[in-house]
Amino acid sequence: MDIRGLLLCGGSATRFGGPKLLAAIPGEESAGPLAARAARRLREGAGNALAIVPVGAGELRSALENAGCEVVESDRTARGMGASLAAAVAATDRADGWIVALGDMPLVGSATIRAVRDALEDGALIAAPVLARTGVRGHPVGFAAALRSELLALDADVGARAILERHRDAVHLIRTDDAGIAVDLDTPGQLEALRPHYHNARKRR
Repeated sequence: MDIRGLLLCGGSATRFGGPKLLAAIPGEESAGPLAARAARRLREGAGNALAIVPVGAGELRSALENAGCEVVESDRTARGMGASLAAAVAATDRADGWIVALGDMPLVGSATIRAVRDALEDGALIAAPVLARTGVRGHPVGFAAALRSELLALDADVGARAILERHRDAVHLIRTDDAGIAVDLDTPGQLEALRPHYHNARKRR
């Protein structure tokens, strides 16, 4: 099946106060910016990755392409996440399904993404990971081709939440201990808070 990994990288990052997706996790600068890390994880898990970015985002485009990600520029990103997702689906409209990931969530494990792909290949209409310990649903979310028209109709900053709600009984939940499915990075403080985590992880190696 042709399952496409879509990486949404069109946010304005107003809460971050700068080009968030080009920032790096403190102490892990060699791994590159957030968007590149997210792109690599998506490519590893889904087998491919296509990012939707604002028109003229040259530095971001370069970072994503260096991470092995296809890139589509769209002025629709200025209207919000829903419009970005619709543009990404339109660019891959012959796919059998999509795995929708976010550029500011680089800690999702590739195995989790692969599990979402597997669920779509097994016939799930929608697939999403959920933390086994807390029941919190996270990203990425997979959508089958049957939802193409609903995804293409998205606009503004609504995202796919309404689609998930309409089809909540059809959502295939994947239980996981991957805490990264619920970690999105919106502020410099959230990014800085990861420093002790990685410092301690290196010490344990």
